[in-house]
Amino acid sequence: MSGPDLRRAAAARALDLVEPGMRLGLGTGSTAAAFVALLGERVRGGLDIVGVPTSEATRAQAEGLGIRLATLDAQPELDLTIDGADEVDPQLRLIKGGGAALLREKIVAFASRRMVVIADGAKRVETLGAFPLPIEVNPFGLTATHRAVEAAVARTGCAGAVRLRLRPDGGPVVTDGGHHILDAHLGRIPDPESLGAALWAVPGVVEHGLFLGIADAAILATARDGSADITILGSLT
Repeated sequence: MSGPDLRRAAAARALDLVEPGMRLGLGTGSTAAAFVALLGERVRGGLDIVGVPTSEATRAQAEGLGIRLATLDAQPELDLTIDGADEVDPQLRLIKGGGAALLREKIVAFASRRMVVIADGAKRVETLGAFPLPIEVNPFGLTATHRAVEAAVARTGCAGAVRLRLRPDGGPVVTDGGHHILDAHLGRIPDPESLGAALWAVPGVVEHGLFLGIADAAILATARDGSADITILGSLT
């Protein structure tokens, strides 16, 4: 099975968790987009839910599918967030932010009673860090913040380059919140909690892509004998 097939299989399993009347956080990225597409089919069939999108891209997709949307100010408490991840370890610690929506994703997930991750099984790792860690930063004082982030990374036993994420035209990526992204290419993160705390202590860091103690479960789809084998980490209830 291809990557899109696996993402759709994980998304389909997550759709089983959705009940009428729910307030749903809608994630960002290719796997989350597969979930939103399936959710749109259910909504067209009569399912009544309200969604809170984590990015302008997700908002546009959901609106196009006729999904009723609200802001987090109007719906500050959510029942469930379904989102993807760039990496997930056995303790349900995540790296997110490959789609540059980590700030809104974390705010929405934190406002939810439950967060369930959906992903291709290849996203499961024993140690976080092979995927570059996104760090959202304020554009003011970018050079100083960049240097402070590098120092924080080194203090917590990590090694690797920290690079400003650029668009294809050479300009910096700008998030929906007007910030930039630094990507830390670390290879492995031996102590995610220490690194997260060190990054939070840097003025200019708005958010980092370590989601620690937030996810309740992960639905992982792996190809086996021409079909999708679903593995559940954590609890879906």
